Parts: sequence; C-alpha cells; structure tokens
Amino acid sequence: MIGFSDATVTEVAERIVEPGFDRRTDGFLVFGGEGRPVGYGTAFGKGDRQVVGIQVWSRTPAVAAWLYERTMDRAREMGRQNGHAEITVETDIYRADEPQRGLLAGHAFTNGTTYHRMRIDHGEPVARPAPPAGVVVRRGAWDDASRWTAHELIIECFQGQYGFVVRPHEEWVEYLELSSTFDWSQMTMLEVDGRAVALRICTDEHLENDDCGCVGMLCVLEEFRGRGLARFLLQDAFAHDSAAGRAGTMLDVDTNNPTPALGLYLAVGMRPILVSDGWRRVLSVN
Repeated sequence: MIGFSDATVTEVAERIVEPGFDRRTDGFLVFGGEGRPVGYGTAFGKGDRQVVGIQVWSRTPAVAAWLYERTMDRAREMGRQNGHAEITVETDIYRADEPQRGLLAGHAFTNGTTYHRMRIDHGEPVARPAPPAGVVVRRGAWDDASRWTAHELIIECFQGQYGFVVRPHEEWVEYLELSSTFDWSQMTMLEVDGRAVALRICTDEHLENDDCGCVGMLCVLEEFRGRGLARFLLQDAFAHDSAAGRAGTMLDVDTNNPTPALGLYLAVGMRPILVSDGWRRVLSVN
C-alpha cells in the first residue's frame, strides 16, 4: 500500500468488464470475519494466454500471499487451455509498497523493468506548438480505416517491448470504447507524405483524482524518430490541457523502453512523482 488511492471506483468497475476478462474465473474477492472485503486478485490473459498479467490488492499479508497463489494457479489453467508448456506471469508493484515487493521476491518473481509516473504543472498558459515541417496532424479517429491504421502503428512501434502483447483489433476497439475516460477525439496521428508515422492517445484517467490530463500512449516509428515528432505531440498535449484549465499533464514511462523517452520527458519539464516496478516469472503449466 502507498498511502493514497490511485484508482477510481469507475476504473475498477471497468476493469472487470474489460474484453478478455472473465469475472466467473479470473477474479478473486476475499471477505473477512465481518463480511467486509479484505483482498482482491485478478488474472488477465493476454493474446493467446502465453503471457498473463496478475494483480493483487490486500493489506493482510496472509490474504495477499493466498491471492498470489490463486492467481498464478489461474494463469497456469489459461496456459494449459491454450496448449502452452510454460507461461510468463507479469505484475506491477509500486516501489514504495514494501510488503508486496517482499511477497513477490518470495514467490521467485524477478524485476523486469521500472516505470516512472511523470507530471508537469501548467501554472501559466501553454502556447500550442507548430508541427514540424512536412508533418500533417490528424485529430480524432472517427472511422474504421483510421482505427485500423492507429492499431497497426501501435503494433509496429511496440512489438517486442516489455509486457506488450498484440490484441485482436476488435478487442482493442472494444477495450477503448468501454473506457469512460476515453473517446476517439483524444487520438492524434501525424502523417509524413501520406503515411501515418506517430500516434498519441490521451485520456481523462487522472482527471478525477489529480485534475490532470493524461498521455496514455505515445509512439513514433523508428525511422522517423529524432525529428521532433514526440516532442511536438507532448507539447501539443500540454497546450490542450492548459487551455482546458487542467492543473497539469501526466503519463507513465517504461525505463526499459528502447527509445530515450525518459530523457525527453525530463527535457520538456516533466518530473517523476511515482515509481513502480514490473516483475515477471516463468511458470510451467504442469
């Protein structure tokens, strides 16, 4: 536990109806002696279920330990059902949550990467930047063709990165449309010579708790990096949030990213406010 809430009730409710999650088999709620909930765990199968993400929440160490065992058992079941001999189980834990870190180490998980939550405050109005020369800005993804292009761009940019598993297109669209903090107007693509080369997806994930906009995803094709596209998309998001009267803009960055993303975010004035680690373990399903 880290001493403050990092999710809203709505976000939790949306998580348990997310495409690919079966509430009958993939979630575990533990009640205490007075009938009050004391722990909750989930197992979320990604893609063909060779990678399974688990999450455990409990202030009671014995309950948390049981939930880790149960979610890993469910992960093994998913692997067997899909014909895998072994699977990779992944989870994220806040750096400050020492009890959970201890439990993971005790369950033979190893640290795979580190995430920094970044924030910039907008005390003064932020000017909207001009796009780099030769770049066309496309705002919103209102038709199927635009959404296919955006999804293919994400896959090309993130393929092979830590924790990334390709979702079927229809499931990806459904996942976004089920979110109360997203709509298609919050997607921005950059084109060069008619080709989509960069993408930004913003959400209202941090609006309720922090009065901040959120850059949920930012990517640039490898051959177009170093041209100022990511910087433009960031500063454009800052200007949008400032004009909307929001206190700031936030995002999460994987420091295992093959691009120098963390350095860029620091260079544009963002600062780290929260650190979490990505942990993983390879399990035999037998």
